[in-house]
Amino acid sequence: MLFAAIAWAQSTSSTGQPQALFDQLLTNPVVPIVLIFGVMYFLFIRPQSKKASDHQKMLAALKRNDEVVTTGGLIGRIAELSDKLVTLEIAPNVRVRVERNQIAAISSYGRTPRREKGEQS
Repeated sequence: MLFAAIAWAQSTSSTGQPQALFDQLLTNPVVPIVLIFGVMYFLFIRPQSKKASDHQKMLAALKRNDEVVTTGGLIGRIAELSDKLVTLEIAPNVRVRVERNQIAAISSYGRTPRREKGEQS
């Protein structure tokens, strides 16, 4: 019984209630878990959803004669577009059908670099 009274006496703070609440928040095991989920959201989930959103916008903006790269590495020019399929011309008179979702990016391989005004080759 003697030690219980000492423990109660030591647990009270001289500054009052706000310090006890702060100590309780720091020792609460929920706070680190919430912080971990917050960090994971900003480091992993948010960038991944932004990248997926940008990819969907790129797929919606595809048009005929765009040069694209597929996820398999094929580079071709879009000959035909539909809702789910894209027909790519990968060589003269060679056409391949791929799913629209399998287009990774718009290609910059076939483009010539732009020249600045006044620049000569």
